[in-house]
Amino acid sequence: MIVPVRLDKFLKVSRIIKRRTVANEACAGGRVEINGRVAKPGADIKPGDRLTIRFGEHIGVYEVLSIQETVRKEEAEHLYRILEEDAAAAQERA
Repeated sequence: MIVPVRLDKFLKVSRIIKRRTVANEACAGGRVEINGRVAKPGADIKPGDRLTIRFGEHIGVYEVLSIQETVRKEEAEHLYRILEEDAAAAQERA
């Protein structure tokens, strides 16, 4: 059985957003969507969900592949797949 996890925690564990407080603020500010709907920090996510994150001019779209409570830094990228990412955000990840 897959247990859903809070959105802000997933963003931190997956390292899409590096700090949970920043993830919480992004969600509370309406800059994060789950499957096309604005999501609050405590929203549950599960594999298959599509996340859209807006930071200023940067927009990233991700598909949730796996949910885990904790992962090592090297394994964090296996929790999601990048569907779309603007050029500036892609350069920041490189």
